[in-house]
Amino acid sequence: MGKILDFLDRLKSEQRFSPRIEHVGVFSPKKPLYGEVPGLSKMLKAFLDEKNIKLYDHQCKAINILLEGKNLMITTPTASGKTLSFNIPVFEKLRDEPEACALYIYPAKALANDQLKKIKEMEKITGISLKAEIYDGDTPKSKRPRIRSNSRIILSNPYQIHHILSWHYQWERFYKNIKYVVIDEAHQYRGVFGSNIALLLRRMRRILDFYGSSPQFIISTATLANAREFASRLTGLEFDWIDQDSSPSGEKTFILYNPYYDCIGSYSAHQETTSLFCALIRGGIQTLCFTVSRKMAELINKWAGDALKGSGLEKRITSYRAGYLPPERRKIEQDIRSGRLLGIISTNALELGIDIGSLDAVLISGFPGTIISTRQQAGRAGRGTGESLVILVAFQNPLDQYLMKHPSYLLEGAAENAVVDLTNPYINSGQLMCASAELPIREELDSKYFDSKALALLDEFGDNRLMRKTENGWIYCGKQYPSSLVSLESGQGDRFKIIWKGSILETMSTAQAYREAHKGAVMLHRGVTYLVKDFDLDKKLITVEKDDLDYYTDALNDVKVTILENIKEHKKEGFCISLGKIEVVENFFGYKTIKYDRVLSTDPLDLPPLEFDTIGLWFTIPDGIRLALNSQGMDFGGGLHGIEHGMIALMPLLVMCDRWDVGGGSYPFYAPNQKPSIFIYDAYKGGIGLSEKAFELFGRLATMAHELIRDCSCEHGCPACIYSPKCGNENQPLDKRASEKILEILQKLF
Repeated sequence: MGKILDFLDRLKSEQRFSPRIEHVGVFSPKKPLYGEVPGLSKMLKAFLDEKNIKLYDHQCKAINILLEGKNLMITTPTASGKTLSFNIPVFEKLRDEPEACALYIYPAKALANDQLKKIKEMEKITGISLKAEIYDGDTPKSKRPRIRSNSRIILSNPYQIHHILSWHYQWERFYKNIKYVVIDEAHQYRGVFGSNIALLLRRMRRILDFYGSSPQFIISTATLANAREFASRLTGLEFDWIDQDSSPSGEKTFILYNPYYDCIGSYSAHQETTSLFCALIRGGIQTLCFTVSRKMAELINKWAGDALKGSGLEKRITSYRAGYLPPERRKIEQDIRSGRLLGIISTNALELGIDIGSLDAVLISGFPGTIISTRQQAGRAGRGTGESLVILVAFQNPLDQYLMKHPSYLLEGAAENAVVDLTNPYINSGQLMCASAELPIREELDSKYFDSKALALLDEFGDNRLMRKTENGWIYCGKQYPSSLVSLESGQGDRFKIIWKGSILETMSTAQAYREAHKGAVMLHRGVTYLVKDFDLDKKLITVEKDDLDYYTDALNDVKVTILENIKEHKKEGFCISLGKIEVVENFFGYKTIKYDRVLSTDPLDLPPLEFDTIGLWFTIPDGIRLALNSQGMDFGGGLHGIEHGMIALMPLLVMCDRWDVGGGSYPFYAPNQKPSIFIYDAYKGGIGLSEKAFELFGRLATMAHELIRDCSCEHGCPACIYSPKCGNENQPLDKRASEKILEILQKLF
């Protein structure tokens, strides 16, 4: 494809672009490897013939495993045909057994709608009538009884299942006959959300067991470092696993583009993204640009439209995001498939498997948070055997800058570990409450769904009169449906309601409200700025006014950490790394008002401290290192602080999380153990498994933090290495050299 080669030549030769190219990786084309499925029915063979589909070897292996009755985890890349791998055996089973049913679970409504079209097409071509339908919050009430009574394939999402499980008697026909449960894009289920989904799936399995069903589970996901472990923890079942991709691919060029190659940046990452997008469009290269927010998708669309004005090309680009009406989204999808649109700027709404056809290029504005998401987004370019291009534009933060300096980690290394924690007592208590409203909980029988620590919480519910123990087991006796009280995306108990003009704008956890929506804060919601006018701690209500403000606010806090229990530890040459239970007390004492980089004012906050128990890791530094660094004129405390920031910044590359999911503290002298100590902890009550995984991978984390700080070209530290946007101490003190020296020793030992 000459136009991509022409674009690459221009990018490498023009002074405007060439210095910012940190790395160019080329993935060689790959030929397909085909296979066979013996005994496939005439109806399915006719479908494949009409669609001119020849099954790849990995698809055939998946189909054969499923037809043998086993659970299956599929982790092949985007556009490798995962959907067909499970649709064919589902159709075969439902053709052979006229009463059999299947449940498909998707994390997003748009994806379910897109997949329904494919299933309907299979129904039409094969002549196998399964009456497939979507059942979610948008399904009209008038249609719901008919779907429950007649549909043999139902597509839904976790939120809907969470609310309908207590009405399982209405679903008796479907639950008695369910043979397959398909969980697509399962890598979305991680952190607090993943823990809730894992327990939700156990609640569902419990009900299916009650109706005599034991369906096969099929998990489809992007590549993970711990695929089998993840599948088992998500469902409580054992899985066969397919990760070899035998589909064809063309040559793909992957460019890492760094606006901050000189630590300064003449243009912002968003300006660079707009320039690259316009250059691609002018080159006739059909491009999908991913952005980090809805607002940025709209802004880059506007800026690009202004830059292309008069060429006619401004009419061939558009933005795409959640919030658009379904008909509008469908038209955009069709226009990009047909080629009427040459460019589209999207949030990660198009990262999942919605069909928009083949694209020449993908432009990713800012590392999307995980290697998995990066590869999912990159997989949108180059379907088939044609050449394609991917450009990742780095932001000025440690995560993006680390990948710019270590491209092999992104392009060749393993994906992250997806962590699903089943031990958090706050998450368990909410899910147990829901389960008791669905069927009485009998401790002996239900121990295969909930572990002994979770079931031990039942007595507390009895004390609170939310549950009552009967001869049939524990039953719920609260006044509200528990599913309306338990959020799948929160493990934090009560949430604040953000009120604008008498209506709820959004909800926030207490910790987020303290950080982002305290009185006087400038809050951002869907790209619009609001000023917080009132913060009612007792009623959990925050009142805001919409305002077009040219400044922002930043909360200030300090953290006190107390060790409650040491669970395990490793010691080497005076260093000690520990994992255990800790108590965290965060005191939010003020906030700064900032315009550009200038602090306009610092104001006090009068808020009670946040106190919670969680799981954390901590490590102590031998006092001899403190003395040595101080004697060389370095700030030892600043070195510890820099290590804390660097490790937290890079944790998402090992454990799928956001840096806001992790907290930390560093102490040149920690009184309880009388040693210099650094703490990193899960920023959720009870913990969500992040620190446990980081403890396992501590050596890699220390090595990566050392590389991050060592390879940054700044002199004293900067936003690309040890500065943190979430630091409550205004990034003071920090000492880059001291951080590097300590990490150099740590990474060699562990």
